[in-house]
Amino acid sequence: MFAQTFRFGTSHFHSRVRSAFEPRKPRHRLLRFALGVVGLGVLAVLVAFSVALGAAMIAAGMLYKLWKQRGKRLARSQQDARIVEGEFRVVGQPAIEQPRTHTTL
Repeated sequence: MFAQTFRFGTSHFHSRVRSAFEPRKPRHRLLRFALGVVGLGVLAVLVAFSVALGAAMIAAGMLYKLWKQRGKRLARSQQDARIVEGEFRVVGQPAIEQPRTHTTL
């Protein structure tokens, strides 16, 4: 087995790995600009799609909620609008414990 087989510090290995994972920018100015515009366009399409998907999810949730409430009467239509109905209970004031003093030995 050769001594260079498992040696990873060589510049040849690093250049091959770097070229495998680094995209190269084109040298021509117009091509570089065109690819930048294409990238911004893809970004804009993804943002618009996510906003439209979010709005569709909110609309579907509202429609589902309205569909579940169909045929039910509104409770407020029979009562005075100033009355708020609810339940409550009186809770006694809790006794505050005095803090204990800790002595160090």
